[in-house]
Amino acid sequence: MTATTDGSTGAVDPRAASASTITTQPTIAADAALAAARRAAERSVEHILGRQDEQGWWKGDLATNVTMDAEDLLLRQFLGIQDPATLEAAAGFIRGEQLGDGTWATFHGGPADLSTTIEAYVALRLAGDRPEDPHMRRAAGWVRDQGGIAASRVFTRIWLALFGWWKWDDLPELPPELMFFPKWVPLNIYDFGCWARQTIVPLTIVSAKRPVRPAPFALDELHTDPDRPNPPKRPAPVGSWDGLFQRLDKALHVYHRFAPRPLRRVAMNIAARWIIERQENDGCWGGIQPPAVYSVIALHLLGYDLDHPVMRAGLESLDRFAVWREDGTRMIEACQSPVWDTCLATIALADAGVAPDHPALVRAADWMLAEEIARPGDWSVRRPDLEPGGWAFEFHNDNYPDIDDTAEVALALRRVRHPDPDRVNAAIERGVRWTVGMQSRNGAWGAFDADNTSPFPNRLPFCDFGEVIDPPSADVTGHVVEMLAVEGRATDPVTRRGIEWLLSEQDPNGGWFGRWGVNYVYGTGSVVPALTAAGLPVSHPAIRRAVEWLESVQNDDGGWGEDLRSYTEEKWIGQGASTASQTAWALIALLAAGRRDTVAVTRGITWLTTTQQEDGSWDEPYFTGTGFPWDFSINYHLYRQVFPLTALGRYVHGDPFAGRTPEREGA
Repeated sequence: MTATTDGSTGAVDPRAASASTITTQPTIAADAALAAARRAAERSVEHILGRQDEQGWWKGDLATNVTMDAEDLLLRQFLGIQDPATLEAAAGFIRGEQLGDGTWATFHGGPADLSTTIEAYVALRLAGDRPEDPHMRRAAGWVRDQGGIAASRVFTRIWLALFGWWKWDDLPELPPELMFFPKWVPLNIYDFGCWARQTIVPLTIVSAKRPVRPAPFALDELHTDPDRPNPPKRPAPVGSWDGLFQRLDKALHVYHRFAPRPLRRVAMNIAARWIIERQENDGCWGGIQPPAVYSVIALHLLGYDLDHPVMRAGLESLDRFAVWREDGTRMIEACQSPVWDTCLATIALADAGVAPDHPALVRAADWMLAEEIARPGDWSVRRPDLEPGGWAFEFHNDNYPDIDDTAEVALALRRVRHPDPDRVNAAIERGVRWTVGMQSRNGAWGAFDADNTSPFPNRLPFCDFGEVIDPPSADVTGHVVEMLAVEGRATDPVTRRGIEWLLSEQDPNGGWFGRWGVNYVYGTGSVVPALTAAGLPVSHPAIRRAVEWLESVQNDDGGWGEDLRSYTEEKWIGQGASTASQTAWALIALLAAGRRDTVAVTRGITWLTTTQQEDGSWDEPYFTGTGFPWDFSINYHLYRQVFPLTALGRYVHGDPFAGRTPEREGA
């Protein structure tokens, strides 16, 4: 096969095997592959050890798309704190991400995205770029061709409404009286996933206040018809869910005009108290940028000045999301992933043969132990009697421990020979207990909440972008099952229910859907090691089907890749340019399935060893992480380092827990 590229988007043909080669690499003998794997692992170990912070953690940049940068500039404009140096540095980054046709995409090689292009365009206008500049003229023309601002998503139009570029009356209503709903009423705030509720609560205040700051310029060039910027849309059928929620939204717009002012004030005060109570020690909210931005706006609208301790801490936390690059530009991270990166790096190093009592691993373990969450968070609304435990994703996010992180941290800690094993055991036991208590009714696990599966939030006209609920997923459940198996609980009824759910969720093609990574390669790479760790024989039909599927989608160059379009287009499933992280996920699954000495594994290992760079790292421009399937994609810059090392280590050294139990190791 040959790799072809669409010049307008950089899209890789799903029939292609690789974006970088037009010839297949010859398969080398298994013994040569083993020798090459040892050398590559040694270089990778040195590279990763050199990136550890002196406190013990690892963190790679977390790249998303330029809406983070554009919205940061819009926030500064709204608050009146714009400064020229930041404005130009952010604009430089945004310009550098523009595609040749004048648009912006949400992931490397992806298609142009309307809302992203609009927000980037507005940010560049703030920076002084003129509508008649060639790059701006191309962008505006494309926006008009796609339907203009009226066709963009709700969140984009909210940002524009803040400056009068869009009418608040033409946005879905989100009343603060939502805060009065008890947890058993549909559409209460705890029906939403944690990331969504943290965003929606402050936006209820914004929706009620409907602020408008003077716009520094007009945006007529982004409308198909400036005299009629929002043409009426065809209503949904009366008997449909969409029709019902459209009519509900119309009723809420009427309510907005007549809402009792005292009642509304009480609702907004409750929302404000909810926001302030959930501000983290570092000033952020939930450890992610969007809720922090909207919380700052909401509190500002309620009279909190910029010098108020809550506001000052919130703005300082947003500054910490900025990555200043060597070229003088400034990129905004949507989130930071030190706990996740640290546990994955620890697993990779240990599986590659680094001594379990190596100082770097002990430092990492100490840092992870200090990050354990010891107080209840929002999850306790559904599980009030469950004792806290576990780990979050970020530096500070005690309200929202993450089931996925907790499972992987436990697996990492079990690989370390710590000088205080009792401390490690106690922390893991608390994490396991909390994780077991977060099992959903169907036997599986979501990322942050239990049974967060209401069908209603996604129906709201307001929620037209990304997932707003947190149902169980195969990748998270796989990691939990693997952790429970390593903890000696493979036959526990809790674990068996998780296994049964995983088996029932296997796709007819043999893979598993990847909620938090792209996509079936990630899901399959998470589930197969869990099933074999829990005792399923490699001859089990589910494992055989997974192996057959993985081997069938291996690229001609020996690697694996899957494009983000696999979330929306079946033809892309298992198809895409080979990447280091996705090749590693496939190899991890195949090695767990006993396929070490096969041609497919040898070719995959060869791809990793021959694409490694001189400094022991791998390059990976493609996005292989998932925030919302298709809608919001992530390039974790450490994925390309830790997962290949894990695969190489397991190829060289085998299963890290073979013939070992935590009790026998005394860990």
